[in-house]
Amino acid sequence: MRQKVPTRRGAMAAALLTVAAMVSLTTGCGSGGDASADGGTRTPAQSRTPAPGPGHASAGSLLAVKIDNVGPARPQTGLDAADIVYAEQVEGGLSRLMAIYATRFPKAIGPVRSARESDLELLRQFDEPTLAFSGAQHKLLSVIDKAPLRPAPPERNAAAYYRGTTKPAPHNLYLRPARLLRSAPGAAALTTGFRFGAAPAGGSPQTSRTVRFPAARFTFSWSATAHRWLVSMDGTPTVTTDGKRVAPATVVVQYVKLVKSKYHDVLGNNTPFTQTVGSGTAKVLRDGRVFDAEWKRPAATDGTEFTTNDGAPMNFASGQVWVVFAQA
Repeated sequence: MRQKVPTRRGAMAAALLTVAAMVSLTTGCGSGGDASADGGTRTPAQSRTPAPGPGHASAGSLLAVKIDNVGPARPQTGLDAADIVYAEQVEGGLSRLMAIYATRFPKAIGPVRSARESDLELLRQFDEPTLAFSGAQHKLLSVIDKAPLRPAPPERNAAAYYRGTTKPAPHNLYLRPARLLRSAPGAAALTTGFRFGAAPAGGSPQTSRTVRFPAARFTFSWSATAHRWLVSMDGTPTVTTDGKRVAPATVVVQYVKLVKSKYHDVLGNNTPFTQTVGSGTAKVLRDGRVFDAEWKRPAATDGTEFTTNDGAPMNFASGQVWVVFAQA
């Protein structure tokens, strides 16, 4: 299990803050169409490796982006380049995504939408991540500012965002990550607790699995040819704006508690809080099989450890991971 890297502000943090300050002083959100995710560059460490231990410098700030996931927002941009995609339930039983980028920054990501309280607890596992989002419930904004992360909304980083022309507002706000952070920090920044390696013994053959929210659903279909799980959302295949099918190597259906938060949307709908600290059960999809698993995250600053029912580590397949938070 990867250990949490101690926060070291030093030269790297200073450099990142300088870049953020310069970006915030530049003018205006650019315009243009929905950019392709092609052309992003990877850092030298493309495979996931354990985070450095004590005595090593922090890997740097990874990028978390809140991504719109209602029908008018699709297809999304840059989703296939994420290392991890978290799917959470929001108001009205709808879904929203939070994509985590550490090994590669695509040219553009979006559509970018608002943050939730659950995001702050989930992001505590990382060392001062940068959170790109567009707005939040007004009482939550001050909480975000006090959280141990780097808030990066468009009003503070105008040159990093632009409005696309193929979707209506508010589903057309996009981020250019290279204008927000100098480079992707690399796999060492992924202090999630996830382990990658050979599949454990057991499991059952699985060709498709659907996870339902009250007003959204995710289906993952195994492709033996691609050796990946093909994603569909609300019955439609999930592709990016450049036509790439989104296909993670591992899918985790993590069963969690959903409780009411103190926040509401403009229509008065309560915002559910997804409890990602604690323990519970999970289904892990990899290599065309489903494995029963247990998860444990003792504290918000810890990653999440997944084990098989007999206590052995639950290894994930190398590649993108989707984690769907389903109600226990």
